[in-house]
Amino acid sequence: MNYKKLGNTDLKVSTICLGTMTWGEQNTQEEGFEQMDYALDHGVNFWDTAEIYSIPPKQETFGDTEVIIGNWFEKTKKRDKVILASKVCGPMREYVRGGGNQFGEKNITTALEGSLKRLKTDYIDLYQLHWPERKTNFFGKLGYEHNDSEWTKFEDILGCLKKFIDQGKIKHIGVSNETPWGLSKYLELSKEKNLPRVHSVQNPYNLLNRTYEVGLAEISIREKAGLLAYSPLACGYLSGKYRNNQIPKNSRMERDGNFWTRYQKPNTDKVVEAYYKIAKKHNLDLAQMSLKFLEIQPFVTSVIIGATTMEQLKTNIESVNIKLTDDIFNEINEVQAIYPNPCP
Repeated sequence: MNYKKLGNTDLKVSTICLGTMTWGEQNTQEEGFEQMDYALDHGVNFWDTAEIYSIPPKQETFGDTEVIIGNWFEKTKKRDKVILASKVCGPMREYVRGGGNQFGEKNITTALEGSLKRLKTDYIDLYQLHWPERKTNFFGKLGYEHNDSEWTKFEDILGCLKKFIDQGKIKHIGVSNETPWGLSKYLELSKEKNLPRVHSVQNPYNLLNRTYEVGLAEISIREKAGLLAYSPLACGYLSGKYRNNQIPKNSRMERDGNFWTRYQKPNTDKVVEAYYKIAKKHNLDLAQMSLKFLEIQPFVTSVIIGATTMEQLKTNIESVNIKLTDDIFNEINEVQAIYPNPCP
């Protein structure tokens, strides 16, 4: 396994992060336990979850993934072996604390206490804001339309989180689904007002969506707030399993195709096929090639994998051991030049 520092902290996190959002929906607790055992045994010390998991979010499964992780901690007594990340959700449906904005002190307090209880731990290593309260572009939205809706002031959010850092309930903070302006503003305020700094950005990044490179990559490097890349295989499209119009049983597209529309775009199949041909030409597994391309980017701290089978998990973790030559790198970039960001 390879490791990188998390932001400006002293934590060295594995460059493969264990994603968990399928546990409680596509995966049982027993399967989640097996994944955690295997991942930790193979050097994956960084795990990511959220209060609204499992996904797709539903009232009846709210918090279920955190419960599974907490039960594993209780059973194995290995909490100290794991660098654990979780998230407080942004504006949400009514079943989450009455809906609406979630980053006020009352809601963050309730959210954090709930996560700690479900996770059966006294602290969370990286606590993230899951998506912005303000109206802006995230979850694949394009065409910015300015909206002066009400949202909690950034300095108030950071001040609230500082309280929990001082109490030892949170070690560090990060953002997710954030924009260049949002990240810059958080970093500016943390310096000006001596408030906690953001150490990571959890945003989508994969061979079908490289938009992170446009504005956020430079900030990540200069400010040491690296990317935690989610959806690195584009909901499985970059594993090749949906090639030739195949919809494998129990896959996300078979189970919840209407929810996972982000990668169902006009050029998706063409671009996946182009990358598949590159992988085949160089005797590589498409998923491993796709993951390795992300891992070696200088602005990426860790790549968050999400596996529903042990075979997928093993393939994903082993991606750290493959090599990408300059020829492979150039061929990947040639596809991007022809079909730039087909699934932003």
